[in-house]
Amino acid sequence: MRGENRMEFDCTKEGKNIYFACRVKAAKYNDLLNSRERAAELLGISTSTLANHELGVTKNVPPDTVVMMSDLYKTPELRSYYCKHECPIGRNLPLATQVSGLQGITVKILNSLDEDGVRSMKKQLLSIAEDGEITADEQEEFDGIVKELEILATAISELRMLAEKFQK
Repeated sequence: MRGENRMEFDCTKEGKNIYFACRVKAAKYNDLLNSRERAAELLGISTSTLANHELGVTKNVPPDTVVMMSDLYKTPELRSYYCKHECPIGRNLPLATQVSGLQGITVKILNSLDEDGVRSMKKQLLSIAEDGEITADEQEEFDGIVKELEILATAISELRMLAEKFQK
C-alpha cells in the first residue's frame, strides 16, 4: 500500500508530450483513461482536440483544459508545468514543476529554514530595509536573499503539489 500511495510518477520527466504522458501515467490508476476517446469524453472535449493536444499540434492548450486534465489525471504538476513553461506570467515565478518525494522536499525546506541562516537573513533584510531603499552596495546582498527565498518558495510549491496528490 505504501508504494502505491506514493504515486511517484512525474509525467514532466517523460521526454514525451506532457499531456499524453500524464494521461498514460494516470491510466495506470484509472482504466477509463487508457482510451483517448474516453478521456476526451471525461474532459468534455472532442477526441480530435485531445489528440491535437497530445500530439503537439495545438501549440497553446487552453488553461481551462490544462486544469481539467490536471484534475482528472490527478497530476498537479501538470498545472505548474503549464504555468512555468507556457504562461508568460508564470515563467518567472518560483514554481516547482516536478515532485521529488516527501524526503527530498523536507530536506529542501528544512535546509532553507536553518535557524542560523534565517536569523542572518532576517538581520540582513532588516538592515537593507531600514532606510526604505536598496542602495547599490546592498543590491548583491538583497539579490542573494531573494534567491534563497525563491528556493524556499519552490520547495513549498513542490510540497503543495505532493499534498494535492494525496488528497481524496
